[in-house]
Parts: sequence; C-alpha cells; structure tokens
Amino acid sequence: MAGQAFEVFGTTQDGEPVYRVQISGGGLTANVMTWGAVIQDLRLEGHDAPLVLGFDDFASYPAYSPYFGATPGRCANRIGDGKFSIDGRDYQLELNERGVTHLHGGSDGMGKRNWTIVEHQSDRVVLSITDVDGRAGYPGNCTVTATYRLKADGVLSVVYESVSNQPTPANVCQHSYFNLDGREDIFGHEIMIAADRITDVDARLVPTGKLNDLTGSPFDLRQMGPVRRALEDGRQVPFDHNYCLSNERVAKRSVALVRSLYSGVSMEVRTTEPGVQFYAGVMVNVPVPGFDGRRYGNYAGLCLETQVWPDAVNHANFPNAVLRPGEVLRQETDYVFSKS
Repeated sequence: MAGQAFEVFGTTQDGEPVYRVQISGGGLTANVMTWGAVIQDLRLEGHDAPLVLGFDDFASYPAYSPYFGATPGRCANRIGDGKFSIDGRDYQLELNERGVTHLHGGSDGMGKRNWTIVEHQSDRVVLSITDVDGRAGYPGNCTVTATYRLKADGVLSVVYESVSNQPTPANVCQHSYFNLDGREDIFGHEIMIAADRITDVDARLVPTGKLNDLTGSPFDLRQMGPVRRALEDGRQVPFDHNYCLSNERVAKRSVALVRSLYSGVSMEVRTTEPGVQFYAGVMVNVPVPGFDGRRYGNYAGLCLETQVWPDAVNHANFPNAVLRPGEVLRQETDYVFSKS
C-alpha cells in the first residue's frame, strides 16, 4: 500500500518493496518500516542521539539485526523443545535456536516478514500481518495488528491486537534496543523493575517452571540502581530474564524506569503485560555500522520486552498464552521519554 507519505526503504529477497513512514508527536519522532513492523529510528526533541539501535539501510536488517525494533511472533520468546499441547492435541514447532528451542516465532516469524500499512497519520501508523495455518508448525490463521502512536508528554504507545481462527499460542512484543545517551554501552544507565520474582531457566534459557525470589540477589531491581552490577566473582550480571510483574494481564500500570546518568534522558515503561524480558544486550555483536557509523558490541542497548512469560503454554502455573477463536488478545505498552 503506497502513497505520497511512504518511502521505499528497500526490497525483500522476494522482491517486495519495504516501506518506511515517519510519525511525530509529543516531542518524539519515529521512523517505522513494514518489514518486521520495525521501529527503525526514534528521536527525542532536545536530545541529538537516537534512542534505539538501528541501521541507516534496509539490507543490514535481514542480514545482521538481532530483532532491532522488531515485533517478533506469533509467539515471542522461547518455547522449550518447540513442543506444546492444546486441548489434547500435540504440536511441534520449528527449532530455530541452535536446533533445541523455538524462538520468536521461527526463522521467518512476524519480526522478519513484511507487514501491510493499514493506516498512516501524522502521529500514528497501523500495520497488519497474517500468520497462516501451519507456518513454523503453528495452528490456525493468526492476524496481528500493530498500532504505534506518539502522544503528548513523550509517550510512544504500542498496541498489539491478535485474533486466530484456531486455538494457538499468541504473544508478541516490541523488541527495540534502547540506549538513552548514545554512548557505546548502557553501563551509564540506571534501571528499576517492579518485580520480586523471575522465571528460573535452564541452560537453554527455557523456564523450568520454578519462580526465583529476587530478595538478596543481584537480579533484584526493585530499587533504582546501575545496570553495571557484578556477581560474586566480579562478572557483569548477564541480564536476559523474564521479570514476573503479575500472574495475569491487568490494567496498564508503571513497571520499569531507565535513566541515563550522562544525558538525563529517562524512559518509563507502562504495560498491561504480566512479564517483561530484560535483556541487557550481552550477546550483541554486529559486524556492520549502525547509526552514525557506530559499531554495536556487547551491552550496546537494552531491551524491555513486555509480554506473557516465556514457554507459558507449557506451564499451568504461568499466565495464559493460548488465544482462542472469538477472542481478541490486546497488549498495550507505553514507553514514556523525558529529559531533565
């Protein structure tokens, strides 16, 4: 769907045009592209550096992006062994992570395919994609609509709505990597997450079903403190964990705060979701330049992926992750930016 406001940003391997649009409002400006429903760039008035990691060209995204700004799905995060059962029927998904887990919807999930622009106005863009029955092993046709809107007072509003014609795991998220000062790493950032538990994981980062109390742990982020935190042996805490905010989806509330000590830029996260995956970018190592010619290495940006808990479809004590016909899964998150 093309028009005067749409820029052709690139072309997929299949020859489809990838469009990019710009939206602005509340002191923010964002570029959004159809491939992966990616927030390609995000800027705050009065702050020169981009707020997210990204590339100036499209070709670098399918080749090198670790989901920069993308919307992975139909089920974000990990499903152990790629297996689950719904209503007594067993399913096997593609094992696209080291051949042992299913990650972010598979090798050609929603975060790596072209979406359609449904609506574009000065302050918002609406995109849609349908994940067809059987792709990567998922049951049913599942349609997801993403609405990005820039509101007053520095609010980036992200709303996802999913529907399906068969029972299916469904759970998408915004996978931007945030850096609030433009420095080479996020060790000048402070963070707070309002959660007293994380999901325990095995060596594959798949939940065991157990919840770990954070009291006394270096993973306890209930008080504002530096991202640079050390374990007993002096190593940096390798944050890549699901923080349990609630046992079910609730009314939107404030769950996290990040602030750069160098730039004075802050980001508050408000969400309906029961979990947030805090990933500090420990494995980021991009071999080509990003914005402003920067090389993105370890800890170049951090993710706060608001979603249902990982592998929830396989754990009765986790929040519900199954979307059924006739239901609408609505996931709302606000990223609120300000500068002191």
